[in-house]
Amino acid sequence: MNTIEYSQLKNPVVLIAVGFGSGLAPKAPGTAGTVVAVPLYLLMQSLPLVSYLLITTCLFIAGIWICAYTAEKLGVHDHPSIVIDEIVGYLITMVAAPEGWLAVAIGFILFRLLDALKPWPISWFDRSVNGGLGIMLDDVVAGIIAMAIIQGLVYTQILSCETFLAFC
Repeated sequence: MNTIEYSQLKNPVVLIAVGFGSGLAPKAPGTAGTVVAVPLYLLMQSLPLVSYLLITTCLFIAGIWICAYTAEKLGVHDHPSIVIDEIVGYLITMVAAPEGWLAVAIGFILFRLLDALKPWPISWFDRSVNGGLGIMLDDVVAGIIAMAIIQGLVYTQILSCETFLAFC
């Protein structure tokens, strides 16, 4: 697999694509990229929902181009170091999630499991859609599924401060 040269990281688009270096982790770069998404989420969580969705949508749209550009520069479709898709996927996971570390942790675990295991329909998007959109879309779908699970846990009050008081 192609490696990233230091000189390529001088390109700001590549630097963003690799999550400011987190995607260069020798093991589990997707997990490292998702770790970068957590502080970004914590900065965004108190925004009005419309603002949160607008920023996340803009990051998704920019991410399509960033992924396509970086994949072309690196010569590998969906290079493991490209983690902007994980960052956006985690932000989607956390749409309207309750505040608190429990939700942050559950969202992280759900998203990483779905992204790594790629159950249907995530696997279909991963195999069937090419280019920058394809790189982004499997993580977006994983994020949507993880978000739906979190919202189901909130709706059924399984994920609530009353249930997990120590984590709120």
